[in-house]
Amino acid sequence: MSFENIEVVVDNKVGLITIDRPKFLNALNSQTINELSACIDEFESNADVRVIVITGQGEKAFVAGADIKEFINFNKEQGKELSRKGQELLFNKVNDLSKPVIAAINGFALGGGLELALSCHIRMASENAKLGLPELSLGLIPGYGGTQRLMQIIGKGKALELILSSNMISAEEGEKHGLINHVFSSEDLLVATLKLANKIAGNSAIAISKSLKAMQIGSDVSKGLDAEIELFGDCFGTEDFKEGTAAFLEKRKPNFK
Repeated sequence: MSFENIEVVVDNKVGLITIDRPKFLNALNSQTINELSACIDEFESNADVRVIVITGQGEKAFVAGADIKEFINFNKEQGKELSRKGQELLFNKVNDLSKPVIAAINGFALGGGLELALSCHIRMASENAKLGLPELSLGLIPGYGGTQRLMQIIGKGKALELILSSNMISAEEGEKHGLINHVFSSEDLLVATLKLANKIAGNSAIAISKSLKAMQIGSDVSKGLDAEIELFGDCFGTEDFKEGTAAFLEKRKPNFK
């Protein structure tokens, strides 16, 4: 496999994917989403890969969000398609995979970055990690599963607080609320994550797959995800979206009317 925006290594039945756009804080543009999707498909069909780990290049960011410049001029229908395509290509695919996916969160995991981590089955983080869904500050809502998966993992009240405030939280607070499984130093994060991945890879692949399937059936959020797509797209027809994204790119505080 050859990619431009991700690096891929397979060792001891563990497939390691590193999102490699450090100049852009590993932001998810369409090419990166397509490459991640293709790599996940390859790992899904590869019997030599039993566990997948996703991380970001460097210590500053896991994924700092989506690439706003790609969709700043989208209308409602384009916004809905952006959400629907992203969920189908990557976020739902990761969530529904028959092999465990572990996020090693090194730095910022914001917006689509946190939504990618939420799609993973297990989340490990470094001490400097910052987590949040700041979409409302752009005049949007989370559109890659964030409204559903965050609530499912940490409960409705805390999820509403994080989404409605656009606040970031630390890795330690994320661990307190069950969003993060374990917190490590930046130096130890990947080592510890791969240690867990290797431990899981030593178990029965069939039993792992059936465990994931059983737990996914018990936490089906498909109706909520469909609603999220529609509501996310609706935001693209508002003046708040225009003001929020303009303010972000101009590095100023938005003035919502």
